[in-house]
Order: sequence, then C-alpha cells, then structure tokens
Amino acid sequence: MSPSDNKNRQTLHVEIDDQSGFCFGVVRAISKAEEKLEKNETIFSLGDIVHNDMEVERLQKKGMKTINHHDLEQLEDGTVFFRAHGEPPESYKTVKEKNLKLIDATCPVVLRLQKKVQAAWEEMQEKRGQVAIFGKIGHAEVKGLSGQTNHEAIILEKEEDVRLIDPARPVILFSQTTKNPVIFNNIADALKRHAMPGVEVRIHDTICRQVSNRTPHLRDFASKHDVVIFVGGVKSSNAQALYEACFSVNPQTHFISSPDDLQPLWFTARPKSTGVCGATSTPLWLMEKVAEKIRMITVLKRLLTPKSPKGDFFKLLIFSSSL
Repeated sequence: MSPSDNKNRQTLHVEIDDQSGFCFGVVRAISKAEEKLEKNETIFSLGDIVHNDMEVERLQKKGMKTINHHDLEQLEDGTVFFRAHGEPPESYKTVKEKNLKLIDATCPVVLRLQKKVQAAWEEMQEKRGQVAIFGKIGHAEVKGLSGQTNHEAIILEKEEDVRLIDPARPVILFSQTTKNPVIFNNIADALKRHAMPGVEVRIHDTICRQVSNRTPHLRDFASKHDVVIFVGGVKSSNAQALYEACFSVNPQTHFISSPDDLQPLWFTARPKSTGVCGATSTPLWLMEKVAEKIRMITVLKRLLTPKSPKGDFFKLLIFSSSL
C-alpha cells in the first residue's frame, strides 16, 4: 500500500465537546420527568420540556404529553409539569383551581430571578418606576418573568429598544438568563445614557454564567477542527446564538438537528478532524449518534480512491443518507 493510499484510509478524528449538552436546569427537569414516567405515569408538560424535537419525541414515547396553556384550561385531571423555563403566577393559579397535581421543575436560577423581579416590581410600584427585562419577546422564560410584574415589564430585545423606557422615571433592568452578556452590557449603558440626570437606574446582570461561558469555549473548540457540526433544536434561541459563535471562527460549521441532516459533501475535502458540539438543550445521546454517523460516512468515503468511478461516489451518497 502506498503512503497516499494509507492516508486515504486513515480514520477521521471526531471529537464531542465535553462542555456541550444539557445545562443543570434541563438535567434536573428531565430527571424529574423520567422519575414519574418510569412509574408508567402520564404527565402533561406545559410546552416542550426542552427546545429539542428529538428529546421531546423520546420522552413522548415514555408517556409525556405536551400541552399548551389553552389545553391546561381544559384539563380535568392529571399531573402537570412545569419545565425549567418557569411559569407566570397565573399558571400556578390555574393548576390550583383545577386541583391538578404539579411537578415544578423550574430551574432554581430562574426561580430566584422570578422572586427578584417580583420584589423589584413591588418596589417600583411605590416609586412610579419601571421594570425592564432584556430578553426575547414570547420566550417561555420571559413570559414567566413578565408574569411577576402583572405583565407590565418592558421587554428589551435590542439596544434601540431603550426608547421604550420613560427617561424621567426610575427603572430596574434584569436579563433573561440565557442572553448574551455583551449585548446586555450595551443595553445597560444605553439605558444609563437615556435616563434623565438624577433618575435612578439600577442594573442587575442575571445572565446564567453556566450558559454564557459556553460562547468563548465553543469559539475555541470550533477553531481547533477542520469541520464543526453543531447539533441543536430549530426552536432554541440558545442554539442559534452558540452556532453563530462557532461559525464566526470556523465557516465550515454546519447546523443540524438530527443525524439525518448530515451531508457527505461537507467531508469531501477529507478533513483531519471534526468537532461535534451543541446547545444547552442538546442531549449527549444525540451528539453521540451524530458522531457515529460522521465516522461511518467518512470511513466509506476514504475507501473510495481518487480513481474510483464517479458512480461509486454517488452510490456512497445514497448509502450514507440511509444510515
């Protein structure tokens, strides 16, 4: 065998990022759900337990049913599950009034933040002040936080949104736990400039560092590999932000939601290493399946020599897509 043949047959190094995957809050929520599901009990999750369709499907097969707030109003009996994102007070009220069982898996970090937001709102009521939250409008966590203020909190999605704040009235700023610290600091600075002289502006950085610290780590991880496969749910804003962090340092980063999304053409340049990483809502078992399929695709590709007929390559595309 010639040196070039040996090179063609080398196995691609595939590394799964050891800091990717579920954050503490999601691990805790899924553990609570599985504890009940293992007893063959049906539980009703108010919204997807996690922003990852394949993990939701796995739990649904065990007996979890996903419902929305309208379904909750119609539910007559059963166990309701509050996911890690948290819920507004009215959800607790509905469960209590309907005498339903409740599993509250709200992340402790989010729960503490809810209490801080509620206390701030009560204080601002007395001062004719305002509560602002940096977050994504419509996001489950933001709905829960806003609920602590009777949904009177002002939601800021970007720096320009500070114009929604009355510059003559006191304001306290919080953040959704999974947002970008740099953007939060920019909004905080803009808010200080926006306020009239002497008006009280208080800033509370409530971003979860277990989540935000993944951004610099993933940039470093992505820069070490020829190709990066980022695994995340299409509904996850955290996944999109972390994917963009990887792409910013490695344009050969590809976003997928399942092993079926892998494209053999991404590996035609015969990369020496591929990194597999994911969001805080991406299960380890899914990243492992992705890594396994990458190895299979690249092994098959390396078996084809440069002199192989073009037909062999297309056979490979068809075969690998069926893995």
